[in-house]
Amino acid sequence: MIKTEIPTLFESKKDCSGCSACYAVCPKRAIKMVSDNEGFLYPQIDEKLCVNCKLCANICPFKENTQRKEVYEEDNIR
Repeated sequence: MIKTEIPTLFESKKDCSGCSACYAVCPKRAIKMVSDNEGFLYPQIDEKLCVNCKLCANICPFKENTQRKEVYEEDNIR
């Protein structure tokens, strides 16, 4: 089986609002919303279920437009 790299949803908590848009859009239910030690919910990707479709990264309101554009261009090159 070929292992694909899963998307990085955020590097630090300040880069995620916990809106759960990524959770809602995931077609494989690979994202769970997990609470941190303060009770705030953040997405966590299950690597076994993720198919690297990047829908989560594309829907994220915190991702920069340039990153969205790069993902879009990568998908259209294939």
